[in-house]
Amino acid sequence: MDHFIPLSVPNFEGQEVAYVTKAVEEGWVSTGGAYITEFEEQMASFLHVEKAVAVQSGTAALHLALRECGVMPGDAVFVPTITFIAAVNPVAYQFANPIFVDADDSLCMNPAKLRDYCENHCQLIDGVLTTKEGNHPVKAIVVVHVFGNMADMEAIMDIADTYHLRVVEDATEALGTKYVTGRYAGKYAGTIGDFGAFSFNGNKIITTGGGGMLVAKNIEEANHVQYISTQAKDDHLFYIHDEIGFNYRMTNVQAALGVAQMEELPDFLRRKRENHAYYRKLFKGEPLASLMEFREGTESNSWFYSLNVDMEKLSIDARTLVERLAEKKIGTRLIWGLISEQKPYRECARTTMGKAPYYAGRVLNIPCSTNLTKEEMDYVAAGIKEVLKEAAV
Repeated sequence: MDHFIPLSVPNFEGQEVAYVTKAVEEGWVSTGGAYITEFEEQMASFLHVEKAVAVQSGTAALHLALRECGVMPGDAVFVPTITFIAAVNPVAYQFANPIFVDADDSLCMNPAKLRDYCENHCQLIDGVLTTKEGNHPVKAIVVVHVFGNMADMEAIMDIADTYHLRVVEDATEALGTKYVTGRYAGKYAGTIGDFGAFSFNGNKIITTGGGGMLVAKNIEEANHVQYISTQAKDDHLFYIHDEIGFNYRMTNVQAALGVAQMEELPDFLRRKRENHAYYRKLFKGEPLASLMEFREGTESNSWFYSLNVDMEKLSIDARTLVERLAEKKIGTRLIWGLISEQKPYRECARTTMGKAPYYAGRVLNIPCSTNLTKEEMDYVAAGIKEVLKEAAV
């Protein structure tokens, strides 16, 4: 291959330049402008929700959701340990306490471990779930749909209902993922819990460079989130503010990119799914690695493609594996370091851990851009197989 194949890059094949140019020429480059409204309306229509609120990042969306959930200093929030750290940091922004939950085989939050912690490490006091150690009121669950794979929302929502917990879906990687069977058939990731957060970072299925979106089941809460995302301004003439707000609104230039990307989203989803299926054929029968699948009963957006590598049968470690693939011009990435093991969170409460550390040492993400060619995927698969064979014990 005469060029490097990156892990994931944005794809600008549509009207991105035209729309951004129009926004610049009209002078609407900050947090006001028609593209912001249009992007929000397109997203709400796609997700079949009443309202979507455009913000600066997926992290900002999560922070606003936790604020709206009433998470306060000293409270506790269930979070996954397999995730990007941005899903957990907003809990700390609120001076609350994360409780880390193990993963299941989907890499998402394990509902059995979640229920066990509620039953054995917490108690209901006047209808409020409270930790036995520290006496922290538990306010919410942050559920991450890892790599576009839907978490077990039926089980998690049952637990939330039992213990009166609010649910924030981190769907930053899962735009377009939906249930096709079961109780939530037809429902998209991010629209099942109380809030859904989306990200449009450069590696996401659509991008605005940065940027994010928040949706809410309750329209009054969605309106309030929009209000506090723009500094909670009550009087635009005299600049009167009745609440503490945030500078979290998306810019019109970002939204211009978003409008163009939304026009391409259906085709991007098709390509992602087709490419995942093609990789499945290429890795079928490979003894040292298998392509991970998505939850049964769902249709994933197939955002990231993950290999489960049998590292115990290799003479090299995971870092060396990535380096050797890079020498072959193949961009890959290891799964995140478990957040419960990161320095800021080592002392936090947690469930017992089993699946999370297992997969943390084995998962390898491989090139998945929407503009990948079959020739590039053939090269990627052949290169990975060659390195694995060379490193086999």
